[in-house]
Amino acid sequence: MKRMFRRQVALVATALTLGSVVANTTVSIVGAEGLSFEKTTTTQGEAINGGTFKYGLAGETFAGVLNKMFYDTNVDAKIISLFNESLISYDSDFNYTDKGFGRISFDKEKKQVTITIPEGHKWDDGEPITIDDVIFPYYVVGHKDYTGIRYGEQFTNVVGMDDYHEGKTDKIVGLERVDDYTLTITYKTFSNSMLIAGGGVATYIEPEHAFEGIEVADMADSEVVRKKPIGFGPFKVESITPGESVTYVANEYYWRGKPKLDGVVLEVVSETTAPEEMKSGRYDLIDLPADTYPTYKDATNFQILGELQNAYTYVGFKLGKWNDEKNEVEVDDTKVLANVNLRKALAYAVDNNAVGEKFYNGLRIGANTLVTPNFKEWYAEDIEGYTYDEAKAKTLLTEAGFEDKDGDGFVEDPSGKPFTLKFASMSGGETAEPLAQYYVESWKAIGVNVELTDGRLLEFNSFYDRVKADDPEIDIFLGAFSVGGDPTPDGLWGRTAPFNYTRFASEELDTFIDQLTSDESFDLAFKKKAFREWQQYMVDTVPAFPTLYRYALVGVNNRVKNYTIDTNSDLSWADVELTADKPLAE
Repeated sequence: MKRMFRRQVALVATALTLGSVVANTTVSIVGAEGLSFEKTTTTQGEAINGGTFKYGLAGETFAGVLNKMFYDTNVDAKIISLFNESLISYDSDFNYTDKGFGRISFDKEKKQVTITIPEGHKWDDGEPITIDDVIFPYYVVGHKDYTGIRYGEQFTNVVGMDDYHEGKTDKIVGLERVDDYTLTITYKTFSNSMLIAGGGVATYIEPEHAFEGIEVADMADSEVVRKKPIGFGPFKVESITPGESVTYVANEYYWRGKPKLDGVVLEVVSETTAPEEMKSGRYDLIDLPADTYPTYKDATNFQILGELQNAYTYVGFKLGKWNDEKNEVEVDDTKVLANVNLRKALAYAVDNNAVGEKFYNGLRIGANTLVTPNFKEWYAEDIEGYTYDEAKAKTLLTEAGFEDKDGDGFVEDPSGKPFTLKFASMSGGETAEPLAQYYVESWKAIGVNVELTDGRLLEFNSFYDRVKADDPEIDIFLGAFSVGGDPTPDGLWGRTAPFNYTRFASEELDTFIDQLTSDESFDLAFKKKAFREWQQYMVDTVPAFPTLYRYALVGVNNRVKNYTIDTNSDLSWADVELTADKPLAE
């Protein structure tokens, strides 16, 4: 698979990349009310030589953590994807393929995975790529001084990783360097998640030579991460204006062949003005907001590509904090939100279907579980989830002892103490403010006093920093996850998962995760049953409730040829061409 953005298991999102049907073939999806979107541009005509692609990155800013070992936002992932792509390719069902740079093979009996890379290729600075660059991330992420968020099951499951992480040895015995282009990894356990992209195998590749002399504790803030990143993707980073723009030039060493474009200029664009920027011909590509779809759906100078994302938005409840010493979740049963009926009431108070229709023009649809419909085998369509029921919400509060005893219109907790919950939501786009206010007013309508954290929407980076830090001024937050290729919950909801921002854990949840990562999970019926029971368990305990599944829309200027968001495509950035010197305007 060659997609233009790679899906990542991350906050807001794993990211998409350039993928395929055969060139000049298009695949449609049908959205709300019969809306149909192509996945590949249909532009015809003779291409110019070279040209610069103008990429509008919708949002307020970007964090600028430009390395896969350290980034934690989807915005940074998109920037990275242009200069450092996936090591192993995968198809629309998240099965590994042989179309990418590396190859992967499995030996279930020996609990081993072998990764091979081709000989004779270079990083964009001209240095040779070897298997040491695949091994290197294991020694960074597994190091006791690692400051990122990726030290999870993909790494802890490697034989010898625990001893290395604890500083007992400087060698990870489960990593066998067979030769300059081959690595064999031995695992403690081997579940069928190992076979799925984004599942049990970490497939990072990073330029070891570029980090020479930099201590692991200092890597995240180093020049090679923040200012001069190195990759093996289609383009090379030429310059960065922090938080604002990135300029790329074609990578002459790109393993698929030098791109036909001269380069890419990526600039941050306001979500609010994104459609007008596309209409005016300032950019070749921008991710377009669903909330203003009627204002650009009939545009004549750009095409709208679309797909149902493997992602969902959700309301999360802060139920504890992260224990740095134990590297795991620490649940706080003293929090008022520890009461499950309070959480259920807050979930029933929200009308997700109405939100999708009224705020997003039907391009987002009410979600029922924490698995997206993309996973046809595992998604439990029959689980009801939380549908709007204000009366039921109020009944749950009363049954749990939450009553308005002082007549101020808000319930007190079961001990009679008043409380106010702080709700964190991000700024950005025309919908952000009214949507946040909708949630607040919906919760107040059932008698629960909720206020915005700091009395306002939070800027993108501040929001994520504070959610990750378990800021005491955040009790509830509106987040989003891009699930990646494997919906197995260990990476997002597990006790040792840094991405578990609700900080919820239980023995029952541990058991479900153990089942879904066990040898038994190779049995389809067993795994399907375990997935359904886990989804129902998360509805019953509601540490978070999913709000919306969503269609992603991308505006692509009519001068762009061979651009696709189709995972199965054979097209890549090397194939993208332009038919005019600048983007076309209406």
